[in-house]
Amino acid sequence: MNTPENKLNLANERHLARMQLKKAVVDASINAAQTTRGLLLINTGNGKGKSTAAFGLLARSLGHGMKAVVVQFIKGRSDTGEEAFFRNAENLTWHVMGDGFTWETQDAERDKQSARAAWLLVCDYLQDETIDLIILDEFTYALKYQWLTIEEVTTALESRPIMQHVVVTGRAAPDALIAIADTVSEINLVKHAFKDGVQAMPGIEW
Repeated sequence: MNTPENKLNLANERHLARMQLKKAVVDASINAAQTTRGLLLINTGNGKGKSTAAFGLLARSLGHGMKAVVVQFIKGRSDTGEEAFFRNAENLTWHVMGDGFTWETQDAERDKQSARAAWLLVCDYLQDETIDLIILDEFTYALKYQWLTIEEVTTALESRPIMQHVVVTGRAAPDALIAIADTVSEINLVKHAFKDGVQAMPGIEW
């Protein structure tokens, strides 16, 4: 008889069958993943949240007792909420190496020199086996404006310690960088309050 109780039982049976099948697929994928090594992750795209996602991952890594470094390539301010929050965190070194956005500095040579100085610092960290995680915030712009060459960057990233993780953020990640990455997330823009005349708000934008 097609009673409400029978319908509910049938729905529960179907749900159980689907979940059992899904669990089998997930378990098989987990069992197949046997490699342990450091990852290169890229957060790119025109949407908001690339750096925010990276700093969320930073919190997770510090929670596991990992040693981390943040190098910011564009931002020149040291009053951001994320730096204030993480400033006294153990196992974390934070570098603000930029001079601000390119349309503010309007000095290509100065921007290039700042990016080069930041990159030389990063190269030291990329050879340090005691560093578990490096976040290169807004790094893709150093490649977009050709302050650095893609060849030197990919060579350094591929030569880093086997267990070291690197996160790169910024728009328009080049294909050559994406090609060597393990995980690439593209954050797309649907709406942004700034386009409706809303100011950048503390705690949201910085």
